Amino acid sequence: MLGRTANGLYWMFRYIERAENSARLIDAGLRMSLTRSEAAEDDWDGVLQSADVRELYDQVHEGLTSGDAIDFLLRDRTNPSSVMSCIEAGRNNARMVRTALTRETWEAINECWIEMKGILARRAKTTDMPEIIDTIKRRAGLIRGAFHGTMLRNEIFNFSRIGTFIERADNTARILDVKYYVLLPAVSAVGSSMDNVQWESILRSVSAHRSYGWVYDAELRPANIADFLIANGRMPRSLAYCYDKLVSNLGYLAREYGERHAAHETAEQTLGLLRSQSIAEIMDQGLHQYLKEFINQNNRLGREISDGYRFYQ
Repeated sequence: MLGRTANGLYWMFRYIERAENSARLIDAGLRMSLTRSEAAEDDWDGVLQSADVRELYDQVHEGLTSGDAIDFLLRDRTNPSSVMSCIEAGRNNARMVRTALTRETWEAINECWIEMKGILARRAKTTDMPEIIDTIKRRAGLIRGAFHGTMLRNEIFNFSRIGTFIERADNTARILDVKYYVLLPAVSAVGSSMDNVQWESILRSVSAHRSYGWVYDAELRPANIADFLIANGRMPRSLAYCYDKLVSNLGYLAREYGERHAAHETAEQTLGLLRSQSIAEIMDQGLHQYLKEFINQNNRLGREISDGYRFYQ
């Protein structure tokens, strides 16, 4: 396969996943804001920093408001990680590799783009946000469903899945970091009803509230929630699950092409650490520091994949 085709498939699914992830970050911010007894615009500083777009936001806006932050994350074309920017970039990549996709997959992506152009043509009202977020997640799910149900399991499938799970791992780490990085309550609030509501919001923002209850009998404990989203290999948005799939798909490519790259070693080492480190060790190290290092390592893996498979040749 040509490197530019692999690049198009990889980034198409990274962008589709990122669009959904941006919506989930907005959802996390909205849910967190509901736990405040008074308006706290600074809450959105954490969301913007977790999305790694805080400096870019400051270039466009003079002050920080919840409305501007939501609009920036949702549809601002100056923000390459906004939902609308990502959906458009995903569709452009899909057009570039159109012959590598089934008709059903292409139509799902194109229909997503058409619907979101209409919904995000104007600034959204706060009251409309739950429906908008649900629509984004539903459309992303339809694209994945069409892809899974119709695509041949070959290198096209592998590069697409690698893009999905690199992006998903990044997002889960960032959403979990929202809680600790900016919304960490005062010591007196730890274990309070507000603290529990915030942790519950994190679970809901990654669609993990019910599945967490099946594993931990619905008892909300920060260490258990962090363990669930980091190390539980059965939870489809956990870091361990994402890296299990990354190692698997990179392994298929190694067998297909008869060669290994630095990316294979990095992915395997990261998965090994995710499986071997206890949540107690992670919390002792500092959850924010751990997540920051994980995000850096995940970005490194993305660069190694791009270099190893010559995405721009």
